[in-house]
Amino acid sequence: MTDPQPHSRPLSRPLSHSGALLAAVVAALLGVQPRAAAAQTPYDNINKAAEAAKVTITPLRGGVYLVEGSGGNMAAIGGPEGLLLVDDGIAVSKDKMHAALRGVGKGPLRYAINTHWHWDHTDGNAWARQDGAIVVAHANTARHLEDTLRVEEWGHTFTPVAPAARVDVRIDAPTTIAFAGDQLILRPYAPSHTDGDLAAYFQGADILLTGDIWWNGLYPFIDYVAGGGIDGMIAAADASIAMAGPRTIVIPGHGPVGGRADLVAYRHMLSTIRDNVARLKAQGLSVDQVIAARPTAAFDETWGKAIISPALFTRLVYRGV
Repeated sequence: MTDPQPHSRPLSRPLSHSGALLAAVVAALLGVQPRAAAAQTPYDNINKAAEAAKVTITPLRGGVYLVEGSGGNMAAIGGPEGLLLVDDGIAVSKDKMHAALRGVGKGPLRYAINTHWHWDHTDGNAWARQDGAIVVAHANTARHLEDTLRVEEWGHTFTPVAPAARVDVRIDAPTTIAFAGDQLILRPYAPSHTDGDLAAYFQGADILLTGDIWWNGLYPFIDYVAGGGIDGMIAAADASIAMAGPRTIVIPGHGPVGGRADLVAYRHMLSTIRDNVARLKAQGLSVDQVIAARPTAAFDETWGKAIISPALFTRLVYRGV
């Protein structure tokens, strides 16, 4: 087992697989807007969806498995030294995660990597650490997990995680973990989805996880409370495109697995909508007037039918231009 060491450098093959949890959370977030307290918040509904969902594993390449069914997409690899997991989902899935990971390999969980601070990617940190894992994350992710943050769109105030769930290794520069005969290269993005996003690249397998800077076939959420922004999302898409080769398997934070061409299409969508919204805002239109003008219309059929509605995405873009 090798401790993280500084590194850098790039990346080849697309694939397609539907997210096991996606259908279950659509009803939870479709059209969600900041609102007063109600019987069930999007946060509550997503947790319930994870509690009901099956956790599945799908072999990709080079011993790397896609893990789905608890929050965002995850990836795992096993070797003689045990298991490594990128993102660890929602805590209610603990037992199902343990059962699924037995299909990846034997031995203890050695590392759990957080691509960013959101609970649907980090809520399993406590059980991962209890299993003996070293939790690795961007320094800003570690800070957010120890802070109190209100995310209106999810109807939830996040309070500091317990000491048993805190990050062990905080990074803010490219870092490599040698594991299972591969090299996992962690690269910080500039502030984008949040200010603590990491790309995780399995160099031998040529598999890139972007975390939530990429939502494949879905309008993404942008967390302005934690330092995100639409311009940063476009820059992060550019960075991911630069990391991906023609055969690279790219795993988004949400949505089906894809490849470099899908990232290019996503970047085009983001930049076009950003420009549309900025032009309307510069004309003096309010956010509600911009939403009524439908600046996302050309993309709604492909990107706007799932978790984040066209209206909510327009609202998020408006905030950042």
